Amino acid sequence: MLKNVIYKKAIISPLIMLGAMWLGYFLQMQGFFASCFGAIIPLLPEGLLGIITSPLLHGSIDHIVGNSIPITILMFLLYQFYPLVANKVFIIGWLATGLLLWLLPPVDIMTGEYLYTCTIGASGVVYVLAFFLFFSGIFRWNMTLLTISLLVVLYYGSLIWGMFPEELFYNLQKPSTISWQAHLSGAVVGSILAFIFKNIGEKKKKYIWEFPNYYSEKDDKLWQEYKENHPEDFLELPYKKRDDIWDRLDELRKK
Repeated sequence: MLKNVIYKKAIISPLIMLGAMWLGYFLQMQGFFASCFGAIIPLLPEGLLGIITSPLLHGSIDHIVGNSIPITILMFLLYQFYPLVANKVFIIGWLATGLLLWLLPPVDIMTGEYLYTCTIGASGVVYVLAFFLFFSGIFRWNMTLLTISLLVVLYYGSLIWGMFPEELFYNLQKPSTISWQAHLSGAVVGSILAFIFKNIGEKKKKYIWEFPNYYSEKDDKLWQEYKENHPEDFLELPYKKRDDIWDRLDELRKK
C-alpha cells in the first residue's frame, strides 16, 4: 500500500466527487432542487431522499467552495493510504451519516423548540473522512499513517468546534444555519469506521527478533565474532557506547 506511487483512484475519486457536487449546485441554480427537495429533513419521510442527495447540494458558492477543498484533500488521503477500505469507508460513511442525521430530533438546544430543518452540504462527509483518517492512524499505530493523522489534526483540527451548536459560544439573534448535527454524525461514523477497519490493510511491521524468546544461531555467531575482534568495547562501557554496539549488530543482521 505505501509505495512511491500515487494511485489512480486517489486522483480520480476526488475529481468525480467534485464534479458531482458542482453539477448538483448547477442544477440547484437552474431550479431543479427548489425548496427542501433533496435535503435531509429529520424524522420526516420526504427527507429520506436527502440521505443520498444532500452532500451534492449547497446553499451558496461560498458553501460549496468551502467543502470542495477539504473533500479533495481528504479523499485523496483516504484512497492513497487506505485503498483496501476506501470505497467502503466513503459509501458507508456517506449513507450512515445521512441516516443518523435524519434520526436526530431537530430541536433548538437552548429552548427545546422543534425546528423544521433542511440540511444540505458535504460537510458531514468531510467529518467522516477527517475522523476516519485521524483515528485510523492511532488504532493501527503505523508511523506513516500516524503522520497522516498528524496532518489532519494540523490542518483540520478546528473541525472539532463544528460539532457543537454555535449558540453555546455566541449570542445569536436567530438559530444558526450551520448543522452541527451533521458534523457530529460524520465524526461519530468516521471514528466507528476507523475502529471497524483497523485490521484491514497496512499493519505495523514487527521483525522476528522483536518476538519473545527469539534466538538465532547466526546472530550468536556474529556476537561472538564481534567480541573477539573488538575486546576494547567491553571494558566498563558507558550506555551510549553499548547502544552503538547494538546498532552495529542490527546493521550486520539486516545484511
